Order: sequence, then structure tokens, then C-alpha cells
Amino acid sequence: MTGGLLIYGANGYTGELIARAAAAAGLAPILAGRSAAPVEALAHELGCESRVFGLDDARAIAAALAGCRVVLHCAGPFSATAGPMMAACLAAHAHYTDITGEIEVFELGFRQDAGARQAGVVVCPGVGFDVVPTDCIALTLKQALPGATHLALGFDSRSGWSRGTASTSVEGLGHGSRVREEGVIRPIPLGSRTRRIDFGAGEKQAAAIPWGDVSTAYRTTGIPNIEVYVPVSPRALTNLRRLGKFGWLLRTGPAQSFLKWRIRSGTPGPTAEERAKAPVFVWGEVRGAGRTITARIRVPNGYTVTTDAAIAIASRLLAGGVPPGFTTPAQLMGADFVTSLPGASKITVE
Repeated sequence: MTGGLLIYGANGYTGELIARAAAAAGLAPILAGRSAAPVEALAHELGCESRVFGLDDARAIAAALAGCRVVLHCAGPFSATAGPMMAACLAAHAHYTDITGEIEVFELGFRQDAGARQAGVVVCPGVGFDVVPTDCIALTLKQALPGATHLALGFDSRSGWSRGTASTSVEGLGHGSRVREEGVIRPIPLGSRTRRIDFGAGEKQAAAIPWGDVSTAYRTTGIPNIEVYVPVSPRALTNLRRLGKFGWLLRTGPAQSFLKWRIRSGTPGPTAEERAKAPVFVWGEVRGAGRTITARIRVPNGYTVTTDAAIAIASRLLAGGVPPGFTTPAQLMGADFVTSLPGASKITVE
């Protein structure tokens, strides 16, 4: 299977991982981005076509997507870039995928459902670690307890972050955490909701975070109450609560600029050796009708999952025969999709 896949942001940390894997898989991806030199250098190295364009003119983007059947959007922060790329994909009749974990982007994607159906394309944000493992866990638990009213998800990762992931997280710091209650997404202060969870490597204190499943798991399962947790040390929890008191300051331009400058001065992301040593434990729990059911899975490092899952979903869309409209990864690929990824364990349900 060759041709038809465009990877935008291919010169970023995660974009490059995906570009190299897609080329090795024989997908002959078109590598794209706004910075000519790194995009063209990577394309030359991998023997791929390259295209250079920005995201500030919808018609120009649509023209740049000519001949593409699937776009894999890897250039964040997606709160700024997803909208223009989604609009261009619908205009160019190309399937849209990305590797976001941002709640707003998932909600934007859901609002494109009617337009995507009319254009005959799929809109599927979050085809990486955000949110493939947790989305598959959510669907598995919904199937195990169809009458569930509450869903909690979470993951225990010891991996470092790429600059892009860190920058996106910085943007969200000033807005607190979020949960879904009775079908509605609601803000809560950072560090205000905690519980103890055994993610798969022993019980730990955990705090709720504004993860993408607050949006996607509702579309996947219909469960109206959803929370997502990660482990936190006592010190980290104290810091989270302090940050929650200064959200107004963190949202200011100077604070954002300073924090992002600090991120840019750091390393691009974890090395291959570091990724290999940092698997992730994923957990989920549903409650309803007096019952509680949990599920767990161990997957490779988040960036490895993102690479493998994104390519698998792009390949599925390239193969054709997928109904158009908005979809989540688990809706598109099934609850067992995550177990098909290299290095993933089976899902255990208790």
C-alpha cells in the first residue's frame, strides 16, 4: 500500500518517529510542515515526497492536500492547528487524524460530524497514546457492564515528555482539571479530586487530570460520569494545588512565554533507550447497578504506542470502506485494537 498519506509536522519529535515508521512500513508518506529545511532533509533521507505550507489559509492548505486520502496531523499545540487542518481536510475530501490529547480538539472534531459525512471522510482525533489505550479500555468496560453510570480511567507512565507534549501541557495549566458529570464537561481545581489506584504495579495516590477521554470516552461509551487519573507524589499534589490557586497568572502571555522558553531549551524528547525502559500501565473502572469492574493493560512507552497506533489507523483508512463522520479510535478499530499493537499485553478484566 503506497501513496495517499500525508504526515504534517513530520519534522517534530513524534512526527519524525511516525514518518520513519511509515516509510519503513512501505506507506510512502508525503512529509509536510511549515519549516522547509528540516522537512525536506527528512524526506530526502527517507526517499519521500515533501510539501511545505503553513496553516493560516484554508484554501492553500486544501490545495496542498491534493491527492492525499489520509492526513496524519502531528503539529501542535492542536488547540491552534487542528481547526484549520480539519477544515482543509473536509474541503479536500481527505480523512483527518491527529495525535492530540486536548479536550477542546476532540469536541471540535465531534462538531465536524455532519460536515465529515457530507464530505465522505472520517474525522478521528487522538490516534496515538492520547487516547488509544484508555479508549479501548473504556469500550471493554462498557461491554462488560452495559449499565455503567460511572467510568474512571488512568495510566502510570514514567516516561519523559517531548517539547510538544510539554508545551501543550503548559497551555492547559491555567485552566485547571476537568471531569464529566451527568454528561457535561465541568472544570475542577487542580489536585482537588484524588483517590488511590492500583494501575498494575501497586497502589498509588492519584489525581484527576484534564485528559482527552473526558471527551472521547463519552462518545465511545455513552457513560455520563468520567474521570481520568495519573499517579502523583505528595509533593507533586501540593504543587498542583498551588498551581490551581494561580491559574490566572499561568494564563498570561509572559508566564506562557517563559515556560515555553524553558521547554525549548530542553531535550527534544526521550531517547530510544529511554522509551524502551518506560512502559505504561493503563487502568479503568466502571460502576453501576451495584457492581464495579476494573480492567488493566500494560503497553509500551507512550511515544511507541503513538507511532504504532497512528500508522495502523492510517492504514485502515487507506484501505477504505470506513463509514464517514466523526469517530473515536476504539469505535473505529474495536476494543481489542490496543492489544494488537507490538509489545502490548492482553486486557485483564476483573
